[in-house]
Amino acid sequence: MDNLINSPIDKELSKLSPFELKGRIIEMANEKVKKAANTLLNAGRGNPNWVAAESRNAFFALGQFAMSECNRDFSLPEGIAGVPQKNGIAMRFEAWIKEHASTSGVDFLRRAYEYCLEELAVDPDSLIEEWAGGIIGHNYPTPPRILTYTEQICRKYLDWALAAGNPPAGVTFDLFAVEGSTAGMCYAFDVLKQNFLLNKGDSIAIMVPVFTPYIEIPTLSEFSYDVLNVKADTMNADGLHTWQYDPADIEKLKDTKYKMLFVVNPSNPPSYAIDGPTIEAIKEVVKENPNLMILSDDVYGTFVEGYRSLVSELPYNTMSCYSFSKYFGATGWRVAVTAVAQDNVFDRLLASLPDDKKTLLNTRYQSLTMDVPGLKFIDRMVAESRLIALNHTAGLSTPQQVQMSMFALSSLMDKDEVYHKRMIKIIHDRYDALWKSFGFKMPNDPLRADYYSEIDLLVWAKKLYGQEFADYIDKTYNPLAAVFRLASETGSVVLNGDGFDGPKWSIRVSLANLNEEDFVRLGANIRTILNQFADEWKQSKSNA
Repeated sequence: MDNLINSPIDKELSKLSPFELKGRIIEMANEKVKKAANTLLNAGRGNPNWVAAESRNAFFALGQFAMSECNRDFSLPEGIAGVPQKNGIAMRFEAWIKEHASTSGVDFLRRAYEYCLEELAVDPDSLIEEWAGGIIGHNYPTPPRILTYTEQICRKYLDWALAAGNPPAGVTFDLFAVEGSTAGMCYAFDVLKQNFLLNKGDSIAIMVPVFTPYIEIPTLSEFSYDVLNVKADTMNADGLHTWQYDPADIEKLKDTKYKMLFVVNPSNPPSYAIDGPTIEAIKEVVKENPNLMILSDDVYGTFVEGYRSLVSELPYNTMSCYSFSKYFGATGWRVAVTAVAQDNVFDRLLASLPDDKKTLLNTRYQSLTMDVPGLKFIDRMVAESRLIALNHTAGLSTPQQVQMSMFALSSLMDKDEVYHKRMIKIIHDRYDALWKSFGFKMPNDPLRADYYSEIDLLVWAKKLYGQEFADYIDKTYNPLAAVFRLASETGSVVLNGDGFDGPKWSIRVSLANLNEEDFVRLGANIRTILNQFADEWKQSKSNA
C-alpha cells in the first residue's frame, strides 16, 4: 500500500477532499475486515451514534394530535382529511394531552406547552396551530424565513447554546431556518457575492484547520478570493499542539483589505473552542477594521461548558451558522439556523454601496419589494436561497421546523442540564479511551469539545522515538500512508488532517460514531501503525 502512496497516483489522491477520499479508505478497511473477520472501525465522518429521544417521542405524539385535528375538520372514506383549525385548538390540545397522559412523548408536550405560555407569553391557539399545522406540513413555510414561534423558541435556545445564558444586552437576532448548516454556508457565500459585499479577488481570512468546504469554496471560479490562513499552530512547553492562535497572526486582520473572517468554533477537526486571548485579539481587530464581516460556524459549541460564540461577543459584525444535527443526533433531519443581529455590519455595508451597485440590486430585487434599500441582508439571503423568483416558496419544511422547536425546548426545559452533562461525559469518555489506549493520558482542557481528535503523528513520532525518526517518516512516506495503513491493516477509518489545512501528518478521528470500547481498539491501532514505521526505520538503520 505504501507503494501506492508513493506512486504518481499519490499526487491525484492528495488533491481529493478528505470526504471524497473517504470512500477509498473505507474500501480498504472493508477488505481487511472481510479477510480477518474483524469489525470495521469507521471514525471518518462525524455522524453521531446517538439520538435525543424525548424530543422525538414528543414529535411523533404531536403528529397523532395533529391528525386528530385533521380528521375533526373533515374525514372522507377515501382517506382524505381536512387541516387543523385555529379556533379553540389550544383547549382541544389541553384535553388531548390529559386523555393521552400515559402516551410516550405527551408529558414532554405538556411541559413544552406550559413553558411557552409562561416563559415566552405565546398566544395558545397560535402556538398549537403552528405546531399542528407545521407537523402536518399542509402549508408553505410562513413566514418563509422561519415560523413565528419557532423563531422565538430558537432565539431563547441560542441564548443558552451560543451565549452561556448571558446574551449580549439589547441585541435581538433574526433567524433563518435552513437545511443544515451546510445550506447556511452556501446561502451565506452566495448572498455576499450577489450583493457585492464580497467580490471576486477580495481578501478574506480563514482560521485553520477547518471544515474543508471553507477551504474549497473560496477557490471556486465564481469567488476566487485571496485567502489568508490563520493557523492554530501554537504549542505548549511539552511540544504538544494547543490548537490555539497566535494573537500576532490575528492582528494581520487589522488591515482593512480583509473583508471577512470565517471560523469554525469549536474547531473542526481539532475540536477546541477559541481561547480568551484570541477573542480579545479579534475584538481589537474590529476596532481597527470595523467593517470586517465574520461568519462563525458554531455547530460544536454545545459540547463545551459555558461556550460563547463570536456572535455573542461581537454581534454587530458576526453571523452564526448553528446546526442541531450533532448535539441532538439529527444529521438526517437537516435542521439549522443562521442568526444575524437586527443591527449589523452587513446591512450597513449594503447601505453604503456605490450608486451603480445599488441600481443593479434594485433591479435584482424589484419583484420582491418597492423598498429594495430597506430589504435586510438576512431577507436577501432567504430570497437568494430560491433564486429570488421562488422567494414565495422559500423556507425550511414546516415538519423540520417543528422538530427543531422540540429539540430546542428539550434543552430550555432541562434546568439541571441533565442531557447536556451526560452528552459531554459520553464524548469525553471516548476521547480518554482513545488516548489511553494510544498510550497517554491527555490533560483536561475546558476549551476542548472532544467531538473530534486531531493527532499529529509527527509530534508523537518525535516524542516517542526522537527527531531523527520523525524526519525519517516525513522524508520516506507520504502522510496518506498512515491513513491507508490503518485502513488496510487494521480495518480502521480516519481522515487525513492535512485535507483540513492541519499539520500534514495529522489524522482526524471522529469521536461521535463509535462506542467507547471501539476507541480503545482504535487508539491501539494508531499506536501499532506508528510502531510499524519505527520498526522499518530501525531496520533501515541496521541495513545502512
